[in-house]
Amino acid sequence: MTDDGSTDDAPTDDGPTDDAPTDDAPTNDGQRFDRLPDTPVDREVEGRASRREVLDWFEERFGIDPTVFEGYSFWEKGAGKIWIFNGEAIDPSRVEAIGMTFLRTRQEHWKPTGRAVTRFGQHATRNVIELDPERAARFAAGEDQDLPEWDGDWGYLIAAHEIAGERAPIGVGLYLYDELRSVVPKGSRADLPVVD
Repeated sequence: MTDDGSTDDAPTDDGPTDDAPTDDAPTNDGQRFDRLPDTPVDREVEGRASRREVLDWFEERFGIDPTVFEGYSFWEKGAGKIWIFNGEAIDPSRVEAIGMTFLRTRQEHWKPTGRAVTRFGQHATRNVIELDPERAARFAAGEDQDLPEWDGDWGYLIAAHEIAGERAPIGVGLYLYDELRSVVPKGSRADLPVVD
């Protein structure tokens, strides 16, 4: 016992004890790529999506079977910007880009990127809105359109058009209040001819 009545093995104010909270929890670094955890249970960074959640979302929203993404790894850089890479990467933290941007999370409604939709949208079985040639050209040019005849879900959709007998994804649309809004980025808009 010491002069103040405490024992020698009592904790001091010199540092945290085993049960004291610390500030050492992993955080999101907007300048670094971090692999998505496999499941929510594996999550170390608060708010980060897991691979399982991403695959489940694409399956629930668009009917894309998770096996389509076998062999791909998922990474976050920034606040909810998810990238997809065909293969594995040991330490991509020093690169500016890996694969392609795929999905925006950490917002109220997750949003697939136009590149993700044009690359994987042919596997979708739901929430695909097929546009005739005139509407497809207007959509690709970035125009919003009244479309009260759509009877599917509201929210982000895959806009598609038939080309040579095959359904081809054009980009991401947002359907609200009988209107299809084109969210094709300005730099990706195209002035396409209308071909029947």
